[in-house]
Amino acid sequence: MLEETNDNLPMADGQTETESTENGTALSAQEIIDNHLAEASEEGSLIETHEIPQKDYESLSMEAIVEELAELVSHENIMVVKNHIEDIKKSFLGKYHQFIDEKRAAFYTENEASVEFDYHFPLKSKFDQLYDTYKAKRTKHFNQIQNQLKDNYATRTTLIEELKTLIDTGETSMSDMFKKFNEIRERWKNAGAIPKDKYNLLWNNYHFHTDRFYELVHLDKEIRDADFKNNLDQKVAIIEKAKALLAETDLTKAFRELQVLHKVWKEEVGPVDKEHREKIWIEFSEVTKQMHDKREAMFAQAREKEQDNLTAKNNVIAQLTALAEEKVAAHGDWQKQITKMEALRQDFFAIGRVPAEVSEATWHNFKVAVKAFNSNKNAFYKDIKNEQQQNLDKKLALLEKAKAHAISDDFDATTPIMKQIQEDWRKIGHVPRKHSDEIWATFKGICNTYFDRLHESRKEEIQVEVEAFEKKKAYLETLKSFELVGDHKTDLDAIKAHIAAWKELGKVPQNRRHIEGKFNKILDALFEKLSLSKKDSEMMRFSNKLDKLAEGNDQRAIVNEQLFIRRKIDELQAEIFQLENNIQFISNAKGDNPFVKEVHKSIERHKEDLNMWKEKLKKLNTLV
Repeated sequence: MLEETNDNLPMADGQTETESTENGTALSAQEIIDNHLAEASEEGSLIETHEIPQKDYESLSMEAIVEELAELVSHENIMVVKNHIEDIKKSFLGKYHQFIDEKRAAFYTENEASVEFDYHFPLKSKFDQLYDTYKAKRTKHFNQIQNQLKDNYATRTTLIEELKTLIDTGETSMSDMFKKFNEIRERWKNAGAIPKDKYNLLWNNYHFHTDRFYELVHLDKEIRDADFKNNLDQKVAIIEKAKALLAETDLTKAFRELQVLHKVWKEEVGPVDKEHREKIWIEFSEVTKQMHDKREAMFAQAREKEQDNLTAKNNVIAQLTALAEEKVAAHGDWQKQITKMEALRQDFFAIGRVPAEVSEATWHNFKVAVKAFNSNKNAFYKDIKNEQQQNLDKKLALLEKAKAHAISDDFDATTPIMKQIQEDWRKIGHVPRKHSDEIWATFKGICNTYFDRLHESRKEEIQVEVEAFEKKKAYLETLKSFELVGDHKTDLDAIKAHIAAWKELGKVPQNRRHIEGKFNKILDALFEKLSLSKKDSEMMRFSNKLDKLAEGNDQRAIVNEQLFIRRKIDELQAEIFQLENNIQFISNAKGDNPFVKEVHKSIERHKEDLNMWKEKLKKLNTLV
């Protein structure tokens, strides 16, 4: 049987025809297939591997990968899925480590370097549990397999001894020998797998004694020819099955089944007569070569696709690198960048496999690009965090200030302060999100409490002000009948008494302040009749105005009045300077010159007005 060799025998998945031993000696195709069949037989995976399709786990999310692992771990024959699970482990851990690196970087943008990073990821725990289950099942399987392999080896060794005894004794008839031989051969076929390191030696030993048996019985041509014909029929059937596999669209499945046919051809079917032996082997080898060529074409196409995937992934990496180098200075723009980055990440994972020799380098370049982007992003948000912490400190200071003033009952003095605190609060930017809601709720509560108290007090004040308005309205009616008696001092005292009485009546509501204008008009008319000096009249009016400003405690109105007076003072000083300057140009004019006299009078009037405005400013400053 060992004469049936061919250099075009199919290889195991992932192997090539150029495999070699450890010392560099090239293995023949027959040796390669023998080694593969030995390994596959030991693991029990030859027939069943095609049932589990290989997926591109790199393109899946971590959640989807864990779901795949759970399904694979539940498989009855754990060795069928071992390669799949190892691929899953590599893909999951690569994604997990990148995920943790991102979380760690984000953590240290929020915390000091001395704080220990600890992140619990439930999905990793689930992965570990499933992988531990797989390892336990694999260990159990190996232990069972090792014991079974030893038993099978002992059984097959015993069968070889029985075959040797059958050949060496030759005490029974040819018919009985064939019957005994077929019994041994059937038991051999069902004896099970043996350790792969003993596979070739044991099978060669068995085949050697099988050939010895046929040499022994060559005289009994009828029995031998019947056995040859039966073997020929089985091998022809194997060839037909192999030819049918050429139409199979799933080449991986077809190639795996072809390996099974080679196993049956080699291990289970005996030799044929020399007339047909070479012919059917060549025919079987030709089918094998065609399958091998189709598979190589598939691999070439896959390698071309992997090369296209590499180009696509490198393009994504280039875009990620460019994205990481863009200068971004606003939170909204960073959110757009993050969306772009996540889309590119998804594109990268969806592209598919790349050539194995550049897989690690491509994955490394991808992680470097993502890490560069995340570093820039985290640096930006670390600066924002510092700014937000400063904003938090400012708001906490305002919060304490609001607390201190909110308990005051001096609403006239406190209300402008509380309003300014609110205005300052609005000008301060964002604070850390974990403090935002709490500090706003506290501040809002303090302000609401204060202004609720203010409004309650205002209700009472409004009633008092309405009553004051009604009194002032009635008082105006009495003033209409007031007449000056003609004595300057008596009339002036009477007017001052009316002013004092008017003040005693109190403030009126804001929307009824027009009554103050009516009172002032009456005063202006009385001052005109009284013939006071311009300055005295103006100062009395101004004193009345100051009283109103003091009552209203309107700081903005007081400040505006200060600005107005200072502007008048500046204007008067400028005019005086100009007039005095003009005198210089007519210094040769006589003193009794009418023009010169008029200029001097104008200067004096301006100086009187200047003194009056300065006196007004002095009085006004007492309110500040």
